[in-house]
Amino acid sequence: MKTVVLGFETLGDAYWTMSGLVVLMTLVGGMSTMFGPLLGAFIIVLLEDRLGDIGGGIAKVTGIGWFNSLGESVTIATGVIFIACVLAFRRGIVGEIVARVRPLQG
Repeated sequence: MKTVVLGFETLGDAYWTMSGLVVLMTLVGGMSTMFGPLLGAFIIVLLEDRLGDIGGGIAKVTGIGWFNSLGESVTIATGVIFIACVLAFRRGIVGEIVARVRPLQG
């Protein structure tokens, strides 16, 4: 989308992690609906932007200073989320919600 709007592409946009983030967003949200990847994108972008603030809040509550450096570990945190989604939420967040609500409807 950026290339279409601006008319150019930077090397940072073509790096392999950008493709990995798009796949991660889709897997976290769920592939079976249109809302799933949107929710996944919201969660991952929010995590990348606010992980430092979240870590600071956790550090204040627990008194553990290590959590202050959590903002520097965004890649590790997204990797843990990816592993959790692959192991626990095979359909993604939205896919799991839909799968659990369907039996209740019928």
